[in-house]
Amino acid sequence: MIADGELKPGERLPAERTLASRLEVSRPSLREAIQKLNSKGLLKTRRGGGTYVREGIDSAFVDPLLALLQELPQSRFDVLEVRHALEGTAAYYAALRGTNSDKETIQRKFDTMIGKHGIGDPMDEARADAEFHLSIVEASHNLVLLHVMRALFTLLMNSISHNLEKLYTLPRVFQPLSNQHRRLMEAVLEGDPERARQAAQAHLVFVEESLQHLDRAAVTNRGHLREL
Repeated sequence: MIADGELKPGERLPAERTLASRLEVSRPSLREAIQKLNSKGLLKTRRGGGTYVREGIDSAFVDPLLALLQELPQSRFDVLEVRHALEGTAAYYAALRGTNSDKETIQRKFDTMIGKHGIGDPMDEARADAEFHLSIVEASHNLVLLHVMRALFTLLMNSISHNLEKLYTLPRVFQPLSNQHRRLMEAVLEGDPERARQAAQAHLVFVEESLQHLDRAAVTNRGHLREL
């Protein structure tokens, strides 16, 4: 449940009786499993407060790369290039393997993302965007791909949060993003793997080019300020 994203970092485990019944194991067996996952650093039990999936379980992957991105800011676009390669594959397999439940989740995440546009913190919209894309990765039913993509999204949010925040406030960007997301979702829901792959890749080309444009504009503005 942790590996496939059903239980997310920071989330509390269901009640012992409920979880034991769901997993079809005895409660002593469940307690032993929880103890082992605690010792491996995947769970954290709070005295009198339940057991939680530990936050930052991807930090061994993310932290060294985040340090590199801080030293070499332009390398953050390497993250987008890797995402470009992986998400096309994820969309392809999501269209092939997605269950009805997966498709309902993808539709719900899409609706949530659209509903957040122009309301509150733009980074909330960016996070809803990430959740939408991760729901497609989850529908691919490839655990390695899911863990890598989760780590990449964490890296992306940490490394270009300022640009992401600006991206979601630009009217000329939102409509194309919305249309691209819809085409991607429809291809997955309709079970068309090749169209889903192409939609994912076209979307990420647009995102990368838009962020690069914001970067260039920021450099130009800094130059004008120095002249003043």
